[in-house]
Amino acid sequence: MKNIRNFCIIAHIDHGKSTLADRLLQTTGTISDREMKDQALDNMDLERERGITIKSHAIQMDYHFNGEAYKLNLIDTPGHVDFSYEVSRSIAACEGALLIVDASQGIEAQTISNLYLAIDNDLEIIPVLNKMDLPGAMPEEVTDQIIDLIGCSADDVIQASGKTGLGVDNILRAIIDKIPSPKGTDEAPLEAMIFDSVFNPFRGIIAYFRVFNGMIKKGQQVKFFNTGKTYDADEIGVLKMDLDPKKELVSGDVGYIISGIKKANEVKVGDTITSISNPCNDAIKGFEDVKPMVFAGIYPVDTEDYEELRASMEKLQLNDASLVFEPESSAALGFGFRCGFLGMLHMEIIQERLEREFNMTVITTVPNVSYRIYMKRDLEEIIVNNPSELPDPSKVDWIEEPYIKSQVITKSEFVGAVMNLCIEKRGELTNQVYLTQDRVELSFLMPLSEIVFDFYDRLKSVSRGYASFDYAPTDYRKSDLIKLDILLNAEQVDALSALVHRSNAFTLGKKICLKLKELIPRQQFEIPVQAAIGAKIVARETIKALRKDVTAKCYGGDITRKRKLLEKQKAGKKRMRQVGRVEVPQEAFLAVLKLD
Repeated sequence: MKNIRNFCIIAHIDHGKSTLADRLLQTTGTISDREMKDQALDNMDLERERGITIKSHAIQMDYHFNGEAYKLNLIDTPGHVDFSYEVSRSIAACEGALLIVDASQGIEAQTISNLYLAIDNDLEIIPVLNKMDLPGAMPEEVTDQIIDLIGCSADDVIQASGKTGLGVDNILRAIIDKIPSPKGTDEAPLEAMIFDSVFNPFRGIIAYFRVFNGMIKKGQQVKFFNTGKTYDADEIGVLKMDLDPKKELVSGDVGYIISGIKKANEVKVGDTITSISNPCNDAIKGFEDVKPMVFAGIYPVDTEDYEELRASMEKLQLNDASLVFEPESSAALGFGFRCGFLGMLHMEIIQERLEREFNMTVITTVPNVSYRIYMKRDLEEIIVNNPSELPDPSKVDWIEEPYIKSQVITKSEFVGAVMNLCIEKRGELTNQVYLTQDRVELSFLMPLSEIVFDFYDRLKSVSRGYASFDYAPTDYRKSDLIKLDILLNAEQVDALSALVHRSNAFTLGKKICLKLKELIPRQQFEIPVQAAIGAKIVARETIKALRKDVTAKCYGGDITRKRKLLEKQKAGKKRMRQVGRVEVPQEAFLAVLKLD
């Protein structure tokens, strides 16, 4: 066990984690040059197309150093704030972490929050200065930032480049010298923690786990603590580029187990595996349950696909434990699910994965957050995740909305523009710290509902891509919120309702009406598009009717002939409008998010 090292790679998005992981795999000979491709561990098409890591990926490398063979278990993690739950789970399975900082960009918001996650779990931190081959690299400045942040010495910071392979040997040496070997004994009762799982259509569910104590053998009977169910370990092994079966795994190992589990709800990330013959008394303290930030409805395009969508969501939840969903129904869209996501990118990725991996075309409703409503009668507290569940406003005493503490790190020249954006989004500036002469950290308190819509895109554009953003939930605060309804042809579309601040209601209503006017196809009859607060209409646009020229056959003659035909057409249109249903296209639901 003294020759096992478990470590993960953490950094801000786009600081070169996956590229550096590629070099580590090549240097240790885990992957041959023939099989090598960029982002070797990222096995989803989506990850390759977008150039981001969505899932954390575990792999074992064998490395010979000073005449001894070492087993290095590496977990490559995502860098985007929406996937921070993946990072927290990876950290729970490790003893050390490589903290990677881009030498040309310096420390960014997510670097700091991932670092705090690692420090909270008492991980040994190895700082690495990546992308040293870039002409814009600033090694001295960024090294000073790292020293300020973690209090190491300048000699501890390893200079490296994932592209050229510079410094990779030093990193491997530091992993072996600095990261402690796992603690635990093979004789103790088996304790292993599940940190990820994946669904395989042929083998059932494959759970990835880390053994903290004891040992697990092939064919042994094991029990899952959370569900209390028992299984046979049909196959166990370690994670190389493919699954590599073994006879037994000892404490400190990271591996997988296949036990023929078919139901998704029988495996929970964070659960403890123990043996039937010699069970442990307590479950391992895993990680807290995830708290979704953004809620949206996901509905099948065809209502008959509802059960199929449920099965797809359950399989997807296995692979992405931060997805939370429960059934709901909508008057406009039929049966579907109310889903909780960690952010807007997470929501987009889930929708895309449903389409690619399960061939499910879905409609996503306008995202929103959860509110606390206090009733007048007995101050009873109700939690509302969907604006259509809002009780009658006359019975509501006050509404509270969730607030977040956000940090924006940007160049000093963009401070004014970033401040304006945050204040426009009802944010309060709480702190401003100059990290270096031209890098500023701004701290804001702002409502979570304001960053659900286009906030991230606008932050990137006002700072020309130089701002990095990170947030954490704080508490609920009292707000002047009202429900904005959208009516199409005098019928309310509940999927487009939103709870908004009173000051924004008129402008938002006007923008939504204009956007829907562009996107809804014209019908044979005129369609009014209205935004309403209660019974009061605050904005209206009209989609003009397509009309047939019924007077084309009347040339010359008396005007009454034409008038008669037009009146007949008008009566037909009126009847049509009474019975006509307006279909809202999928783009309309999504366009509301990108109003500016």
